[in-house]
Amino acid sequence: MLKRTFKAFESREFRTMWIGACMSSIGTWMQMVAQSWLVYEISGSSRLLGLDAFLGQIPIMLLSLVGGVVADRVERRYILIASQLVQMSCAFTLTALVALGLVEVWHILTLSFVVGLAQAFGGPAYQALIPTLVKTEDLPNAIALNSIQFNLARVIGPVLGGLALAKLGAAWCFGLNGISFIAVIITLLIVRSPYKPQVVKETMIESMKQGLRFIRRQESMVALIGLAFLLTALGVPTMTFLPVFVKSVFAKGPETYTLLLSVSGAGSVLGALLVATFGHSRHKGLILLVNICLLGIFGALFSQSTTVWVSCVFLFLGSMALISAFALISSLVQLIATDQMRGRVMSVYNVAFRGGMPIGNYGSGEMIERITAPPVIAANGVLLVLTACYFYLVHKKVAKL
Repeated sequence: MLKRTFKAFESREFRTMWIGACMSSIGTWMQMVAQSWLVYEISGSSRLLGLDAFLGQIPIMLLSLVGGVVADRVERRYILIASQLVQMSCAFTLTALVALGLVEVWHILTLSFVVGLAQAFGGPAYQALIPTLVKTEDLPNAIALNSIQFNLARVIGPVLGGLALAKLGAAWCFGLNGISFIAVIITLLIVRSPYKPQVVKETMIESMKQGLRFIRRQESMVALIGLAFLLTALGVPTMTFLPVFVKSVFAKGPETYTLLLSVSGAGSVLGALLVATFGHSRHKGLILLVNICLLGIFGALFSQSTTVWVSCVFLFLGSMALISAFALISSLVQLIATDQMRGRVMSVYNVAFRGGMPIGNYGSGEMIERITAPPVIAANGVLLVLTACYFYLVHKKVAKL
């Protein structure tokens, strides 16, 4: 079973990429801990906390289609290197602003937007690169292992970020994140992919249209992309507004925030491990809908808890369901896509997957400002349960995958 769980690691290219990405993800989570806390500490506004998340994601929603076309036309490693360099520059800029005592909320919001621009091109390129590093039959396992590295970082990053934030200050979190991008750049220079972009004559617009036509011909693909949007719009705000729960519900500080992030990360790692082990099984679509339903239930229960340890249990279980659902959706989309269309297909998927985040975060932030966090997060959970029921009872294409 252990060999089956880590099957994709037999590929040297994938293994190298995984290590570099994990190191960078740890740095990213360190920054996220410090950045969310810093925005809320400076402003005291859940609206601005939601706006920060919105500005970081909205460029991905607007420009991923262009990024997908570029990923099918240009060497994907080069796109990723450029994206990493931009993100590294933003991290070091924020480090300097905080260290010099010059930082204001608008600085953070602006840099979040620039990082989002870089990710709009880097995201489709990365998602299109990973499947070319492993055998087709190992693709679900590779996607699950990729989720593990990201969520393993969610355990390690918040712990290191919380310690750095409490003991050294936010500037250290941002600076260490900047350094972590070097690991990805080095691995991208080492890794070699067998896929080579083809010379094309059609315009960028025509390439986009080809990708959209391919998606429309696959009814299950359209449903999966819609599910990805709803999953992130309704499921991610729980994580975004953890600082609000920590301060307003539990009346605690950064240590509790770090604890909740680490618990969430641990649940996510377990969820991804389960998909890596059993992701080859049949009925992936049905398992996906069950996980979405469980996510809604545990999210609603978390929102109503006023005890930290009870909240940790619900957050752990909800995170396990969330990442299992993410990995399953991504696996199903990647399996349907072809190599020639993968960049464009994953860009549309990115628009839905990442586009749901700013809309969900901003909308939830506005509602939380008016009626507090618990009822808003509970309502999101109920909507997730209804979404799973709809796709099981009415739109049955997904359940049959």
